[in-house]
Amino acid sequence: MNTATVLQTSLSDLTLHRRGKVRDVYEVDAESLLIVATDRISAFDCILPTPIERKGEVLTALSEFWFEKLKDVVANHLIESNVDAMPPAVQRHAATLKGRAMLVRRAQVFQVECVVRGYLVGS
Repeated sequence: MNTATVLQTSLSDLTLHRRGKVRDVYEVDAESLLIVATDRISAFDCILPTPIERKGEVLTALSEFWFEKLKDVVANHLIESNVDAMPPAVQRHAATLKGRAMLVRRAQVFQVECVVRGYLVGS
Protein backbone atom coordinates (compact mmCIF):
# COMPACT_ATOMS: atom_id res chain seq x y z
CA MET A 1 0.00 0.00 0.00
CA ASN A 2 1.32 3.39 -1.03
CA THR A 3 0.51 6.15 1.50
CA ALA A 4 2.43 9.03 -0.10
CA THR A 5 0.35 11.74 -1.73
CA VAL A 6 0.94 11.82 -5.49
CA LEU A 7 0.31 15.21 -7.08
CA GLN A 8 2.05 14.49 -10.37
CA THR A 9 4.02 11.62 -11.83
CA SER A 10 7.28 11.68 -13.75
CA LEU A 11 8.12 8.23 -15.11
CA SER A 12 11.57 8.44 -16.68
CA ASP A 13 11.22 5.33 -18.87
CA LEU A 14 7.90 6.36 -20.42
CA THR A 15 6.76 9.24 -22.61
CA LEU A 16 4.04 11.45 -21.16
CA HIS A 17 1.11 11.34 -23.59
CA ARG A 18 -1.08 13.85 -21.76
CA ARG A 19 -1.77 15.19 -18.30
CA GLY A 20 -5.40 15.71 -17.36
CA LYS A 21 -6.90 17.36 -14.32
CA VAL A 22 -6.53 14.18 -12.25
CA ARG A 23 -4.89 11.49 -14.40
CA ASP A 24 -1.47 11.31 -16.10
CA VAL A 25 -1.31 9.18 -19.27
CA TYR A 26 1.90 7.61 -20.58
CA GLU A 27 2.72 5.78 -23.81
CA VAL A 28 3.86 2.21 -23.10
CA ASP A 29 4.01 0.92 -26.68
CA ALA A 30 2.11 1.21 -29.98
CA GLU A 31 -0.92 -0.65 -28.60
CA SER A 32 -1.11 0.44 -24.97
CA LEU A 33 -1.12 3.36 -22.56
CA LEU A 34 -0.63 3.65 -18.82
CA ILE A 35 -3.26 5.69 -16.97
CA VAL A 36 -2.15 6.91 -13.54
CA ALA A 37 -4.73 8.40 -11.16
CA THR A 38 -3.13 11.07 -8.95
CA ASP A 39 -4.41 12.62 -5.73
CA ARG A 40 -5.16 15.97 -7.41
CA ILE A 41 -8.64 17.39 -6.85
CA SER A 42 -10.64 18.83 -9.70
CA ALA A 43 -13.80 20.83 -9.11
CA PHE A 44 -15.66 23.07 -11.51
CA ASP A 45 -12.97 22.47 -14.17
CA CYS A 46 -10.17 23.72 -11.90
CA ILE A 47 -7.38 21.83 -10.14
CA LEU A 48 -7.51 22.72 -6.46
CA PRO A 49 -4.26 23.20 -4.50
CA THR A 50 -4.84 20.63 -1.72
CA PRO A 51 -4.63 16.94 -2.68
CA ILE A 52 -6.52 14.11 -1.00
CA GLU A 53 -4.21 11.29 0.10
CA ARG A 54 -4.94 7.98 -1.71
CA LYS A 55 -7.67 9.55 -3.89
CA GLY A 56 -5.99 8.07 -6.98
CA GLU A 57 -6.14 4.61 -5.46
CA VAL A 58 -9.87 4.99 -4.79
CA LEU A 59 -10.51 6.22 -8.34
CA THR A 60 -8.59 3.28 -9.78
CA ALA A 61 -10.43 0.76 -7.57
CA LEU A 62 -13.79 2.21 -8.65
CA SER A 63 -12.78 1.99 -12.32
CA GLU A 64 -11.60 -1.62 -11.89
CA PHE A 65 -14.88 -2.54 -10.18
CA TRP A 66 -17.07 -1.14 -12.95
CA PHE A 67 -14.92 -2.47 -15.80
CA GLU A 68 -15.14 -5.96 -14.24
CA LYS A 69 -18.86 -5.65 -13.45
CA LEU A 70 -19.77 -4.53 -16.99
CA LYS A 71 -17.26 -6.55 -19.04
CA ASP A 72 -20.01 -8.88 -20.32
CA VAL A 73 -22.21 -5.91 -21.25
CA VAL A 74 -19.69 -3.76 -23.11
CA ALA A 75 -16.03 -4.19 -24.03
CA ASN A 76 -13.54 -1.93 -22.27
CA HIS A 77 -9.90 -0.96 -22.67
CA LEU A 78 -8.47 -2.41 -19.42
CA ILE A 79 -5.59 -4.84 -19.92
CA GLU A 80 -4.07 -5.01 -16.42
CA SER A 81 -4.16 -3.18 -13.11
CA ASN A 82 -1.56 -5.26 -11.24
CA VAL A 83 1.71 -3.33 -11.65
CA ASP A 84 3.73 -6.52 -11.06
CA ALA A 85 2.21 -7.99 -14.25
CA MET A 86 2.92 -4.91 -16.39
CA PRO A 87 5.95 -4.35 -18.66
CA PRO A 88 9.36 -3.79 -16.98
CA ALA A 89 9.39 -0.05 -17.82
CA VAL A 90 6.24 0.29 -15.69
CA GLN A 91 7.36 -2.12 -12.94
CA ARG A 92 10.41 0.06 -12.27
CA HIS A 93 8.01 2.67 -10.85
CA ALA A 94 5.95 0.20 -8.79
CA ALA A 95 6.36 2.09 -5.51
CA THR A 96 4.54 5.09 -6.99
CA LEU A 97 2.09 3.20 -9.22
CA LYS A 98 0.72 0.37 -7.07
CA GLY A 99 -3.03 0.73 -6.71
CA ARG A 100 -3.29 3.79 -8.95
CA ALA A 101 -2.29 2.63 -12.45
CA MET A 102 -4.06 0.80 -15.25
CA LEU A 103 -2.48 -0.57 -18.42
CA VAL A 104 -5.05 -0.04 -21.17
CA ARG A 105 -5.48 -0.60 -24.90
CA ARG A 106 -5.34 2.51 -27.04
CA ALA A 107 -8.86 3.29 -28.13
CA GLN A 108 -10.85 6.01 -29.80
CA VAL A 109 -12.35 8.26 -27.14
CA PHE A 110 -16.15 8.44 -26.96
CA GLN A 111 -16.76 11.71 -25.14
CA VAL A 112 -19.40 11.25 -22.45
CA GLU A 113 -19.39 12.88 -19.04
CA CYS A 114 -21.59 12.17 -16.05
CA VAL A 115 -21.53 14.51 -13.07
CA VAL A 116 -23.21 13.61 -9.78
CA ARG A 117 -23.50 16.27 -7.12
CA GLY A 118 -25.53 14.78 -4.30
CA TYR A 119 -29.01 14.81 -5.88
CA LEU A 120 -31.26 11.78 -6.30
CA VAL A 121 -33.34 13.51 -8.98
CA GLY A 122 -33.11 16.76 -10.90
CA SER A 123 -30.26 19.22 -10.61
